[in-house]
Amino acid sequence: MKLKLPLFMALILGSQVIFAQSRTLPVESAVSSKHKLITESKETISYTATTGTQPVWDEMGDPIASLHYTYYTRDNISNRASRPLVISFNGGPGSGSVWMHLAYTGPRVLNIDTEGFPVQPYGVSNNPYSILDVADIVYVNPVNTGYSRTIPAAGKEVDRSKFFGVNADIAYLAEWLNTFVTRNNRWSSPKYLIGESYGTTRVSGLALALQNNQWMYLNGVILVSPTELGINREGPVEVANRLPYFAAAAWYQKKLGARLQQKPLVEVLEEVEKYTINELLPAMVMGGFLEADKKQAVAQKMSEYSGVDAQVFLSHNLEVPYPYFWKELLREEGYTVGRLDSRYLGIDRKRAGERPDYNSELTSWLHSFTPAINYYLQEELNFKTDIKYNMFGPVRPWDRSGDNTGENLRQAMAQNPYLHVMTQSGYFDGATTYFNAKYNMWQLDPSGVMKDRLSFKGYESGHMMYLRREDLKNANNDIRDFIKMSLPGKQAAKYTND
Repeated sequence: MKLKLPLFMALILGSQVIFAQSRTLPVESAVSSKHKLITESKETISYTATTGTQPVWDEMGDPIASLHYTYYTRDNISNRASRPLVISFNGGPGSGSVWMHLAYTGPRVLNIDTEGFPVQPYGVSNNPYSILDVADIVYVNPVNTGYSRTIPAAGKEVDRSKFFGVNADIAYLAEWLNTFVTRNNRWSSPKYLIGESYGTTRVSGLALALQNNQWMYLNGVILVSPTELGINREGPVEVANRLPYFAAAAWYQKKLGARLQQKPLVEVLEEVEKYTINELLPAMVMGGFLEADKKQAVAQKMSEYSGVDAQVFLSHNLEVPYPYFWKELLREEGYTVGRLDSRYLGIDRKRAGERPDYNSELTSWLHSFTPAINYYLQEELNFKTDIKYNMFGPVRPWDRSGDNTGENLRQAMAQNPYLHVMTQSGYFDGATTYFNAKYNMWQLDPSGVMKDRLSFKGYESGHMMYLRREDLKNANNDIRDFIKMSLPGKQAAKYTND
C-alpha cells in the first residue's frame, strides 16, 4: 500500500515533533500512586507515593530551578499533625537522593545480596524495615542532582552562586522546604532531617537556617556517615584519628594478629581508641622531636593495630595516608580495599603504587543503583521524563568557604530544647570514618551541657552501612527508636534549673 505524500510527510513531521521536544523538566508537576508495604512483623501498610517537581524562586518570585522529590505518606492516618515527617538528603555534593531512598529508609529496596553486592536482575523489592510505619518521608534532590535542574532566564546564564556552595545550598533549600511543608500541611508535624555524607553538612546548616529564617523548629537531626561539619581536626589530630579505621578494615580483612583477630570488632576498636587518645596523639604532637625509641614503639603498635608493616609507618613519619593504606593492606594478595567501604576489593593494573586505580565499592554500587532508580521512578511511580537521572550531577566548583555547619547545629540545639542529634557510622568507611564522626560529636558541644541529646550508633559495614541486610534492620530500628524518644508529647520546650 502506498502512502500519499502529504500523509507520509505528516507522519514523519509528527514523529519529529514527538522526539525533538526540548529536554526540560516541568517547573511544577506531581503524580501519585497507591502501594502496600509489608513490614517485618507481616503488617500490611497502605501508602501513597507522590513524585514530582516544585520550583525554587528568586527574590522577584520567578522560578530559577525546579527540584524533583518523592514523598511517601502512610494512608488512613486520622491525625496527620502528630505524625512525624522525615526530610531526607544525600550528599556529594552533587549526589542524587537515591542511596537512602532505595536502600535504607524507603518502602522499596534494591535487589542486592545480604552483604550489599549487586545481583541481577536489577530492580527493587519490599523493604520490611522501612520507617514508613512511624513517619512520612520526603526525598529531595538538590539542584542538578537526580532530575532537578536550573531554569535559566531567556538569554541569560544561570547564576551558579545561588546554588553551588555550602551556604547557598542551605539558603535555597530552606526556602524550598518552607514551601513544601506549607503545601502539604505539615507545619504541625514533628520534623526530622536526615543526611548522608555531605548531606550531613547540608542538614546541620539547615537545622539553624530553618529555625532562624523560616521559623521551623525540628525534633531531630540524623547524621549518616558525617563530614567534618567545619569542625577543625587538622595536624596531629587528623593523623591520629585514622588508626581506629585502619584497625577496623584490617580486622575485616583478617590482617591482624591472633590476639586481636579473635576478638569481636567492637572490643578491638575500644582498645585502639584508647591507645589513639592516650598515647598516639601525644606522640604525634611531638613530631620530629619524638625520641627514636618511642617512635619505633609507636610504629610497632600502629602496625599491630593496622596490619601494615611498621617500616611503612616509619617511612611516612607515622603519617600513612588513606589512599596508601587502601593500596597497601592487601598488596601482597593482589587486591586493593574500597575507600567508602573497605569490605570491597579491587584489582589494579600493578601491585606497585601509592593509591588504588579506582574505587571498587562505588563501581559496585552504581552497578545496582543506577538501573534501579531509573526503573523505579518511571515504571513503578509513573514519573515519565527524558531527563537523565543524575547519580552525580554538575555542581562544581563548589564554594566550601564559610562552613560553620557544626556550630550551626550546636546553636540550633541550644535554642531548641526539643532538638536531638543521632550519628550513624559504618566502621569500615574510610572516607568519613566512624572515629572522626565520634570526634565531631565530642567537639560539637564543648561545654558538654547538651551531651544527653547527642548519640552515636556504629555498624559493621561501610559508608552506606544499610546495604548490609543486618545493618539495614538495625539502623532503621535505631531511627525508629530515635524518633519515638525525641517526641516530647506535652512537655514544654524549655530549660529548667531543677
